[in-house]
Amino acid sequence: MPAAALSPSIDSAERVVIVMAMEAEAAPLRSALGAATIEPPGWAAMLPVRLAAAEPSGCPKVIVAVNGTDPYRKVDCIGSTAAALTTQVALAAATERWGSGPDVVLSIGTAGGWSRAGAEIGDVYLAWDRFVCHDRRIDLPGFDEFGRGDHPAADLRSHAHALGCRLGVVTTGDSLDESADDAARILDSGAEVKEMEAAAVAWVCRLHEVPCGAVKAITDLVDSPVATAAQFTEHLATAAASLQVTTLALLHRLAGTAA
Repeated sequence: MPAAALSPSIDSAERVVIVMAMEAEAAPLRSALGAATIEPPGWAAMLPVRLAAAEPSGCPKVIVAVNGTDPYRKVDCIGSTAAALTTQVALAAATERWGSGPDVVLSIGTAGGWSRAGAEIGDVYLAWDRFVCHDRRIDLPGFDEFGRGDHPAADLRSHAHALGCRLGVVTTGDSLDESADDAARILDSGAEVKEMEAAAVAWVCRLHEVPCGAVKAITDLVDSPVATAAQFTEHLATAAASLQVTTLALLHRLAGTAA
């Protein structure tokens, strides 16, 4: 089930927007990039989205956008709704700051995988060849396809081997666990990476005709007898470190400065 239109290969980039959901995932990367806080566009001033920008040596120009903290529940704004909002704010901020949009948007974060697909804790995936949704079931003509998503992933395959990354379809839903209906849809899509934001990021990028890729580190195995939440908590810090290393290496490759 290929995406409707495959993205051209992204071998290089001068401007990159990174979208992340959780502060614990984003903080190490922002620090490593030397990214400094920037203000969002005026219309977004009241939103929880946090933006930081950097022009690190040997890397493209970067804006790191994080969903931020929910003002009512005081937790990270995880999930597809916040991710779509953050992406829209980040794209507007990029145009305002750089005079044009980014060459590519990267959805970066933690994710689940499956032992049945050969995934192991700590594996890092690059999305290919599409982003799908597994919990938007709309049994109406046309709406069923809209619910499924099938948004094309930026072609980062040229970087996968050098980075030690696996490739796989990324599926997005707004629940941490996997229901029986979710599992059936995931099997049908062939997805190997399960998370809560990327398809929403890809949808907004597609509206703007900007390529969207993803870097996802596995914190939990969905088909493990150990509860997903317990695995996630145990492996979050390790996954965040892996994301930092892999993302920095990918940025250097996109700038043509990899060792």
